[in-house]
Amino acid sequence: MKTVVLSFFLSFSMLIGFAQEKTKQQIKEEKKLAKQKEVEALIDSKEYEFKGVMAYPQGGRSIDLTTNPNFLRFKKDSIHSEMPYFGRAYSGVAYGGGNGGLYFKGPIKDYSVTKGKKNYIIKAEVRDNSDNYSVTLTVYFEGGASLTIGSNNRDSINYRGSIEKLKAK
Repeated sequence: MKTVVLSFFLSFSMLIGFAQEKTKQQIKEEKKLAKQKEVEALIDSKEYEFKGVMAYPQGGRSIDLTTNPNFLRFKKDSIHSEMPYFGRAYSGVAYGGGNGGLYFKGPIKDYSVTKGKKNYIIKAEVRDNSDNYSVTLTVYFEGGASLTIGSNNRDSINYRGSIEKLKAK
């Protein structure tokens, strides 16, 4: 009788132990939810940085940016961009001695965030000394991002990359 009770107790305790283990799917879902909360907190803070890994100029091939330092920083009320540019420029853009990239810094105008089913769409306007820029950043819940920068004096260009928390200086 004691062995029957003991075996019943042991088998019951094993079932409870197995029931508490998480499946791979549950672990994957928890990680996904944690990343979504992290992305949401970054966007709510209005302080984050886009880093590009690929550039997609209009009418051209994609360009790998992994060896080119680049960023577009959002800081509460301003944007600072140091993104490379590949494409056609129109009037008002210096050739030769200029840096040739999308280097600008200025206060944000018309900032908006729209939450979709799988992403956030962030739109902003920036004006510096020489041009007006429209910035559209699509941030996916898993952290990947797509950036489009339009300008009055250049063709628009798209980038693919990710967003990160700003590093403290």
